[in-house]
Formats: sequence, structure tokens, C-alpha cells
Amino acid sequence: MDVAAYMAELGQQARAAAREVARSTTAVRNQALLATARSLSAARTELVRANQKDLEAGRANGLDDAMLDRLELTEARIDTMIEGLQQVAGLPDPVGEITDMTYRPSGIQVGKMRVPLGVIGIIYESRPNVTVEAASLCLKSGNATILRGGSEAIHSNQAIAACLATGLAEAGLPETAVQVVATTDRAAVGELITMPQYVDVIVPRGGKGLIERISRDARVPVIKHLDGVCHVYIDSHADPEKALKVAVNAKTHRYGTCNTMETLLVDEEIADDMLPLLAREFVAKGVELRGCERTRAVLPDVIAATEEDWHAEYLAPILAVRVVAGLDAAIDHINRYSSQHTESIITENYTRARRFLTEVDSSSVMVNASTRFADGFEYGLGAEIGISTDKLHARGPVGLEGLTSQKYVVFGDGHIRT
Repeated sequence: MDVAAYMAELGQQARAAAREVARSTTAVRNQALLATARSLSAARTELVRANQKDLEAGRANGLDDAMLDRLELTEARIDTMIEGLQQVAGLPDPVGEITDMTYRPSGIQVGKMRVPLGVIGIIYESRPNVTVEAASLCLKSGNATILRGGSEAIHSNQAIAACLATGLAEAGLPETAVQVVATTDRAAVGELITMPQYVDVIVPRGGKGLIERISRDARVPVIKHLDGVCHVYIDSHADPEKALKVAVNAKTHRYGTCNTMETLLVDEEIADDMLPLLAREFVAKGVELRGCERTRAVLPDVIAATEEDWHAEYLAPILAVRVVAGLDAAIDHINRYSSQHTESIITENYTRARRFLTEVDSSSVMVNASTRFADGFEYGLGAEIGISTDKLHARGPVGLEGLTSQKYVVFGDGHIRT
């Protein structure tokens, strides 16, 4: 296969399809989503059979149990994909919304209209259900998409692609509105991220290595986050019960997510009282603690933290703990070591909470809440394509609105500029 020619063809088809999708009605796009849900339900046998091929190949290639679990399409996961399509169909459509309409002194009216981005390229690994999630969000927001899943899920993704094509055709939309790359050649990724004439934005979903490569090599704008080095700061004005509950949840609710706390900061005024309570809870849950000198003075059994620990995204039952000299020191630590994902302060002091919200430069900043809430569904977006720690064009969880842009619209009645 000539990969460059193949990807250029996908790009041309996506660009043409994007115009069709952008001018389609909400009802038509919802029809495509619901028709896809019915197609997935009818194709359960084919989906499981295709997935078994991927699982067999994965075992033969030495994939570990965690990766095989992410790869597997069970009946329950197919049900979840179907439910996800139905939920996205029920979400408000941002496309075409006009806001901020004002009359200008000249007599014209000026406002902003929400419009699709165009063609979105999404690169992801392992989980075949991402194919449905990504396609549904792009389609609902009026975009065409090119999806490049991991080579380990090629058969599953192609089976899902057939269901998507059926749904699009039933709604009268071009099947090329959602295209799943059919080659496992890694060169396809290189082509996809360097086709600005066809692709408007790239969304990578995967490990740090993948995202670093795409960020480095892409000639198309990228919506992404590299790490989730998230912090919880327990202020001297914190309610100890709240602090304990939030900190334990932020770390132990799930270890392998980007919004899991990786560093805990504790005000020195309460360290002697709080640290033993925290340690008891974390040790009971099997969490390894790595602490600064001040932490180890209170908890001698804790492993000494190194400079690398303050930068670390463990994605594991390991937690870095640091005692800090008040709010200013906590903010300084976070702004130095954070990946600008999610940070939380536990305090009953309104003034300190406001300072934390104002001065911490991350995509989500919280007061008295677990970092695990940094999620599109929890934020009321309905669903998310990913989380962005960039400052342009979207920041934080990226839902339907994040997959659109705005343009100015002007209404006049024969007005001319004098």
C-alpha cells in the first residue's frame, strides 16, 4: 500500500464529507447516531468474532493482561457503546447557536455563531470502544473525522467502522464522514498529523510517548495533555475530616487515571496531626508513600522522596507527600511541578480558596473536592473527547463545544460604512 496516497485520499474524502455534515440538521445527525446504535446491536456476533481475532493476536504477541482487558469487547462493553451513542444523541447541539448579539452605534447587529471545526483526526490506542465514542462526538458537533486506532485492535475497529457506515448511510450522510484507517502501518500516523490541507485538528488519546511524538511532529493543531501530575493541598484552615476523605478518594478511587492525585501537600501548621491520620488510611489501602524530610520526621517509615517524585505521574499506588510553609509555598510548588491538569485545595477559609483559584495555573482548579471530578461527564458535558492542558483552543475536559469554534455574524439592513 502507498500509505501517503491512501491517507491523502482519506483526507480528501473527509474534507468533502465535512461540508455535508456541517450543513446537516441536528435531527439527521441524531438519526445517524441512533441508527449506528441499532447496527451495533445487530452486529454483536460479528463484533465479538472480530475482537477474538485481536485478542488471539494480542496473546501471541505477548500483550499483558491489562492491555488485553482494555482490548476486549464484552457484551457489557457493547451495551455501553450503544448507550453512549444514545446519550450523545440526547445532548444539546452546539452548532448554529448565536450568542452575544449586540447593536453597534452604526446600527448593525454583531454576534457569534458556533460552528464545527471541520475534520478532526483522532489517534488512540487499545480500547476499540473509543472508536464509537470519538465518532459520535465528532458527528454530533458537525465534524467529519479520521480515526486511527491501535494496530492491536484493527479487526475490532473495522467491524465497528462497518456499523458506523451503516448508521451514516441510513441517515443520508456520506459514509466518509467517519473513516477508520484500515492500515496498521505506523506511517499512517505521520501522514495524518501532517495534512493541514485536509485535517483541522488532531486529538491524541494514549500514552505519553504517543502524545509527545504527535506534539513534536504535527503540522496540524493538537488538543492534548501529556501528564496528569495532580495535587491536593491541605491548608491549615482545612476541616480534618473533609481533608482525609478528599485526599484518600483523590488517590485511591482509581490509580491509573490522569485526574488521580500524585502529590499531596500539607501545611506545616497541621502536619503533625494530619500526616499520621493520612498515612494510616493510605497504608491500609496499600499506597506507598514517598515524603520530604519534614514528612519523614513525622512518619519515619516513609521512603525519602527525590526531585523526580515531584514530577512523577505514577498511575500506581504511590504518592509523593510534601509539607509546605503555607499557601504561598503550596502555590509555588504546584506552579513549578504541575502538568496543569487538576489541583485542589482543602480549606474553610474563603480568602485562601479564592487565592488558590486565581493563582494556580491549571485547567481545573477545585476547592474541597476530589481531583477525580475532572471529567467531562462529571462537569455536565455529557461526554468528552479528552482533556486539554493547553490554553488554546480548548482547556480542561473537551466536550461537544470544544469540538466547535465561533465565527462573527453581522446583521444589517442595507447598512454601509461611512
